[in-house]
Amino acid sequence: MRKKKIVIALGHEALGTTLPEQKSATEETAKAVADLIESDYQVVISHSNGPQVGMIHTAMSEFCRLYPEYTATPMSVCSAMSQGYIGYDLQNAIRTELLNRGIFKTVSTILTQVCVDPYDEAFYHPSKIIGRVMSREEAEAEEKKGNHVVETPEGYRRIVAAPKPMDIVEIDAIRALSDSDQIVIACGGGGIPVLVQNNRLKGASAVIEKDLAAGKLAEMLNADMFVILTGEEKVCLNYGRENQTPLDTLTVSQASSYISQGEFEEGTILPKIQAAIDFIGNSAVRTAVITKLSKSKEALEGLTGTVIRK
Repeated sequence: MRKKKIVIALGHEALGTTLPEQKSATEETAKAVADLIESDYQVVISHSNGPQVGMIHTAMSEFCRLYPEYTATPMSVCSAMSQGYIGYDLQNAIRTELLNRGIFKTVSTILTQVCVDPYDEAFYHPSKIIGRVMSREEAEAEEKKGNHVVETPEGYRRIVAAPKPMDIVEIDAIRALSDSDQIVIACGGGGIPVLVQNNRLKGASAVIEKDLAAGKLAEMLNADMFVILTGEEKVCLNYGRENQTPLDTLTVSQASSYISQGEFEEGTILPKIQAAIDFIGNSAVRTAVITKLSKSKEALEGLTGTVIRK
């Protein structure tokens, strides 16, 4: 009997922020992932990288400021660094947990490039704040380089586009490893955004919403289930209010209606809902589940979480 293939999108809770936090968090995450592998699921993992890529971008920018003779590090390279750094901790933690349970499987991280459309509207309306706080003079210098800057309560910071994922360059390698029942970590942080220029891939000054990239990964792998792990056990209507209502199930139509009503907050639960809708599409068999890391096994058993179907 064919194993069910699931793509898991890990959120911030699964990774922590600082180096020690990430080490500790990935060990706990590995236990949840190992539970699903023990339950005989074929697992592909994607993850967030918000604090990590910001830390890397800030460090590289500061290095360049102190040593002007060095070239500034492009955003795409910072994304690649974050994929390797997070993947390294994740794959080792999962490998250790599996070996402790007597399970022998290779765990691999693939540095993943994700193609974006150069004419995506997002490039005309940058929305993602990154990097350190700058002075007015530093912000003006950034703008002279062609970068976008926004004023925040703390000061000035860079802002980049968040285009939609169109294609995954390394999808054949990811599929081959997954089909051989290995554990794959891919599309970390939304993937490294690239523009296709004939036979060349050029890094884009952008970040891709990690849940949308994970949904694209699940779609291109023809996964049975897309599991989005976040900080809440279930999706809620009227989140944070007295009349907050947790949802056990959602149809694609209901979810789309709630989006049009402005029910889901942009930058938090909205991209997760949109990613689930995009993954399911017109399929009557694909399922998306949204829940928290510690409840992932119960959610796949149908005991908790919010299940989204056509």
